[in-house]
Amino acid sequence: QVQLVESGGGLVQAGGSLRLSCAASGRTFSSSAMGWFRQAPGKEREFVAAISGSGISTYYADSVKGRFTISKDNAKNTGYLQMNSLKPEDTAVYYCAARKWRIVSYYAYDYDYWGQGTQVTVSS
Repeated sequence: QVQLVESGGGLVQAGGSLRLSCAASGRTFSSSAMGWFRQAPGKEREFVAAISGSGISTYYADSVKGRFTISKDNAKNTGYLQMNSLKPEDTAVYYCAARKWRIVSYYAYDYDYWGQGTQVTVSS
């Protein structure tokens, strides 16, 4: 079993930055691909970014490409999502997720473990 705990959410003005963290326990983190997803009120959960188990391969949704950076520190069993140039449309609950496999996926149903979510609110 894997437990994921997100932190770092909050309220920020448009153009600002936040860094989300996802602390993992219960499994060798280097064996797990990690993803970040978000869900805004009244909308479905959507893919934001993903990183392979090794940390070498990264993937982003078009809406965040060039503004967000995903990374992971396998020694600390922690993943990160650096969010810059935030926009009001980035407002959502952000979830980190982990797979049992090293290979990334864009699809929420491919992820086996989920955190509880952290709220990000971007004011205009």
